[in-house]
Order: sequence, then C-alpha cells, then structure tokens
Amino acid sequence: MPLLDQMEEQIEFRHWDELIPDALGLIFSNLSLQEVLTVIPSVCKSWRKAVTGPYCWQEVDIEEWSSRCQPHHLDRMLRMLITRSSGSLRKLCVSGLHNDSIFSFITENAGSLQTLRVRRSEMSDLVVERTAGRLSTVTFLDLSYCGKIGAQALEAIGRHCKLLVTLCRNMHPLDAAGKLLQDDEANAIATTMPRLKRLEMAYHLISTGSVMNILASCPQLELLDLRGCWDVKLDSQLMKEKFPKLKVLGPFVMDYYEMDDWDDDCSDYSDNSEYLAWEFEMGDYDDYDIYDGMWHDDEGRFEELELRFYEGNGEEAGILGWPQSP
Repeated sequence: MPLLDQMEEQIEFRHWDELIPDALGLIFSNLSLQEVLTVIPSVCKSWRKAVTGPYCWQEVDIEEWSSRCQPHHLDRMLRMLITRSSGSLRKLCVSGLHNDSIFSFITENAGSLQTLRVRRSEMSDLVVERTAGRLSTVTFLDLSYCGKIGAQALEAIGRHCKLLVTLCRNMHPLDAAGKLLQDDEANAIATTMPRLKRLEMAYHLISTGSVMNILASCPQLELLDLRGCWDVKLDSQLMKEKFPKLKVLGPFVMDYYEMDDWDDDCSDYSDNSEYLAWEFEMGDYDDYDIYDGMWHDDEGRFEELELRFYEGNGEEAGILGWPQSP
C-alpha cells in the first residue's frame, strides 16, 4: 500500500477512546446531560471514566429539570454531580432547593464556584449566614424568588463575597401584594456590596430613598432592574446627568421582567433537561425506544422504574454489556 494511502487511512481512523479526559470532557459538554449520564458511560471504559470524574462537571445546569422533579431526586442528582466535580465546580444552576441541608452541601464544595443560581429555593437566613464564607469566589449570584431569606442573608453574602458583581434578587408580583415597604434588603445591599455592576430587584417593596442609597454606594453599577417597584420615583433627567453609564429598567413593566439578555448565567445542559442521573430499566424491555416518554414526565415521577447507578470496577463492564476499551 502506498505511503500516502496509509497516512490517509490513519487520519480517517481516530482513536477517540485514547483522548485525554480533559478533551473528552470538553467534547461531552456539547451533549445533553441525559446522554452524558446514560449513553456515554456505555461506550467504553475510558469514556465512562471521563464522565465519572470531574472533567464533565465543572459547569452544571439542571434548572429546568429541577423545577419539575421530586425533592429526593433533586438531592440525589446534586450530590452525585457535585461529588463528581471533585471541587472543580465553577457554575451551578438549579431551581427549588427544598432544605438547608442541600444548600449547605453545595457550599461545602464551592471552592471554585463563580456562578450560583438557586432560584425558588427554600434555604433559610440561618444557613446562608452560617455558610456564606464558603462562597467567597462567587461573582454571579441569583437568589430570585427565595422567600425564606431576607436582609440577614444578603448582609452575610455581602460581607463574605467580595468578588460579587451580579446579584439577582427578583420577586414574584404576588409577594408584594398588600404589603408595606421593606427597605432592609436594599440597605443591606448598599452597605455590603459596593462592587456590584448588575443588580436585579424586580417587584421589591422598596422606596426611592433606598434606591438612591444603592446608587451612592455602588459606583460601578451598570444595570439596575426596578421593574414592578412601584414606589420608586426617579428623576430621569437627574439620573442621566449623575449616572450617565447606568441603565435603569422600570419601575413600569413594559415586558416580561426576567431578563436573559445579559447571559452570564447557565447554558450547558439545558437543551434537553428531562432526565435523571441514573440508568432507567423497566421489567424485561430491551427496546430503548420505550424510554423516550420517560424523559418527559412533567411531574418527575419515576416510581415504577428501577434506578441503577453506573458504579463499580472494570469487571462489571461485561455484565452490563459495556465494550472494553482497547
């Protein structure tokens, strides 16, 4: 065989199983989380090793799925993925944490965390105060619709998270209905978060005075979202003269108040997020087409399924039907 033909044949045959784990992790990040957790491990041992290590779990987005799943499924998923990250987790997006314990677990593994999005979660002021010191590397924090925390938690975050530049603390319109002004959160932000560049406080019960206090204390602020903050009255001419680089949204609501334009948020595995972190088996069915509907259970109910983790050593590969690596 001519040398040129041999070279072309070698180029066409790529040893994907021999790629270093970092490269595999980068490639797998383009797949859905369902595929990474249930398909990739069955290809070969080296790929399975890559997805059970930290290489695929530096950025984790399970926000869409977590808003539909059951609490114990969410806790198991988070504990598994965060453990796999081995301290290298940089971004975590999740919705609906149901207790202080899982929030505390997240902070215990937040040594490299920069972006944390925990909307609609139920952790308390007490646990945030106790664990805020572990979030010192966080630059982006979304605590929107977290109804059990208040000024105490924000003050603790401000004291410990000195790198924080983006804070999202939007609330639901119904949370403000019929209540009196509450400036304590705004004052906590003004007192402890001088480096903020973006602040979202949609539908907060705050006064004009507390907003001016924030503006005076956060000179680097570039965007302030006040949509639905009906008691805030700002002089547009004064704002243009005094804060020419600042963009203020609201208080009148012209469109949907949650913004996705400034996307420093979460993007990795959100395309197909109806999944769990386990292999699903149902009786003696071997046809994988039957699983299609299982990934789209609106209520996240999988009681009828047997859950099995991809764990164990190389000897199990043959039992599970995984091909051995060359």
